Amino acid sequence: MVTVSSARAVFSFPNPVNELAARSVAAFVAVIALAAIVAHLPWLSAVLALGFLARAASGPTLSPLGQLATRVIAPRLGHAKLVAGPPKRFAQAMGATLTVTATIAHFGLGLTAVTYLLLGLVVIAATLESVFAFCIGCRIFALLIRLGVIPSDVCAACADIWSPAAVSLRSESVAGPGPGGS
Repeated sequence: MVTVSSARAVFSFPNPVNELAARSVAAFVAVIALAAIVAHLPWLSAVLALGFLARAASGPTLSPLGQLATRVIAPRLGHAKLVAGPPKRFAQAMGATLTVTATIAHFGLGLTAVTYLLLGLVVIAATLESVFAFCIGCRIFALLIRLGVIPSDVCAACADIWSPAAVSLRSESVAGPGPGGS
């Protein structure tokens, strides 16, 4: 029997997030999106969309790629580097928006060129995240907090990098794996 508390456990997003796991997922996403473009496989946009939707809804819980990254790859890359969860969730939602739109463009409208354009944006964003730890969605999230679109209490560690929450997050990263670290 599914209870409200078990559903909340499944559909919760980790906070903090192990950046090594997030970057690992991004590397796979970049490769899959690039393969879709190069090999002319626009249907892979649907696979990517399902993954983004699963990760936006539940972090790595419902995502096979998220599970691989958090349980297998990230622990082998060293100590967890913890970062705030809400911006990463926002970034996953942005990826979901791009890939769902790409899927609709291909399957619903027959606009495969639009699909490839959107997947190209995914390749750029995922490559920036995986190679340089530059999260476009996280930057947009921070901008939306500064503009007051997103309330600052959604992510105390994001709103003020010197807040106790942010300092605690950084110190947990230095100390080694903590909550959500593997």
